[in-house]
Amino acid sequence: MTKSELRDLWASRVAEFKSSGKSVPVWCVANGVSIHQMRYWLRKEQTSASKAISWVPIDISNAGLQGFLLVRVGQVAVEVKPGFDPKLLLDVLRTLAVL
Repeated sequence: MTKSELRDLWASRVAEFKSSGKSVPVWCVANGVSIHQMRYWLRKEQTSASKAISWVPIDISNAGLQGFLLVRVGQVAVEVKPGFDPKLLLDVLRTLAVL
């Protein structure tokens, strides 16, 4: 089984577990799944969800911009000036999101 297939299998199992309303031990016994494996995949899913990138809409119509936009990711600020390279900005933001 490939890593992708394994991830899909466990995503399906986690979804089934969450929709069941049962506790981890009860669901695992009923479905022949190791409790330790289920807890591992639940932690993995939680970690992946916390790393998800979310975009926030901004309204700059009345922001009084002074020729640049300041983007903050955590404690890092990126100044974006007119004529910027969108691909470069996207690469920088992706890199910052991983940190």
